[in-house]
Amino acid sequence: MALRKEYFYLWFGFGASKLGSWIYLIALNLSVWHLTESPAAVAGIYIIGPIARILCSFFAGSIVDRANKRIILITCDVFRAGLVCTMPLLSEIWLIYSFIFLANVAVCFANPSSTFMITKLVLPNDRLRFNAINSMLGSGSFMIGPALSGAIIAMSSTAAAMWVNGVMLLFSAFMMYLLPNVEQKSAGTATVLTPAVIREDFSIVWTFISQRKAVLQFFILYSTALMICYSLDSQEMSFLKDFHQVTDSVYGIIVGITGIGAIVGGYLAARFVNNLSLVSYIGIGFTCTLLSYFTFYFSPNLTIAVAAFILLGLFMAFSNAGYATFYQQTIPTEMMGRFGSSLGLIESVMQIILTLIIGYLAEIYTIQLTTSLFAFIGVVIACIVYFHLLHNKSLFVQEELT
Repeated sequence: MALRKEYFYLWFGFGASKLGSWIYLIALNLSVWHLTESPAAVAGIYIIGPIARILCSFFAGSIVDRANKRIILITCDVFRAGLVCTMPLLSEIWLIYSFIFLANVAVCFANPSSTFMITKLVLPNDRLRFNAINSMLGSGSFMIGPALSGAIIAMSSTAAAMWVNGVMLLFSAFMMYLLPNVEQKSAGTATVLTPAVIREDFSIVWTFISQRKAVLQFFILYSTALMICYSLDSQEMSFLKDFHQVTDSVYGIIVGITGIGAIVGGYLAARFVNNLSLVSYIGIGFTCTLLSYFTFYFSPNLTIAVAAFILLGLFMAFSNAGYATFYQQTIPTEMMGRFGSSLGLIESVMQIILTLIIGYLAEIYTIQLTTSLFAFIGVVIACIVYFHLLHNKSLFVQEELT
């Protein structure tokens, strides 16, 4: 892979943003707890994100596709930096929730913009390795961020941890500023986003994907299995503490071990790009990821559960790198915002429904029975995804080359 300077700007920018987000999340949880001493108030932090994503999905993509994505990334980073630096000064929970909501709105604009910039700036032959390294940096942030946040809070305060995140977001904005302007059009257009325009945008997305039946089937199957994974994540801590009787400290160690698996997986995914096909990265990586979920929730003892957790992080690195590359090579750049918002809307609704169903069934039956059953369903769907990719391999290779 030819290491162009733009790659480093993207890695440093996205890496700093992810690291800052983990530092911020730990500090935010503690801040809300100290302010309210209410578990429900802390849980509210994790409800605001999906609500913001669902609401923004109706219009964010339409704005992103009509605006300059580099400017959007810079604006979102600066805007989020201002929000997180102001949060420590707030004393009302509803104000904090409002700021969290606004920060998630900014993320809804930033995510499709970052995908666009990667697609435009990273050479097609470099994308798989670039995405693997980017995934490895994200996993490293997941490991280092909470520990760094804890150290900052121990030496200073939760406010200091949030301000550190603000500085990292400003650094990310500077990295985005250094990127070249890859769009010929000027930032913004004269188009007024009316309900009719938004409906037309959704219709354009549907027309595009419905004409590519194999790609549509892939996204339906992959997204369904992925949302099962996300929904199972909500039961992870409860399963370890209820079924395996782990302590809080042991739980923290297990999560850290998963991060190590993800870093190793990211390294291996970057290492073997010349030896494995994109179909293998997605198909085998995703199937093994779901198998790891099933093994984890079906585990009769803690040793097997920890081993499954390590493999989960490792195989997910392959799956994520493969999916990101496939997405970048399949979805036209001029439609990435609208397609991403449409897909995100469906996935968010699906995740909420599945999370509620799994949580409800876990209360009626047992947590292991429920989670194992849904994980097995995920394995079956992942296998179907793999066979679907193999059956339509020539179509996807053709999409890649274009």
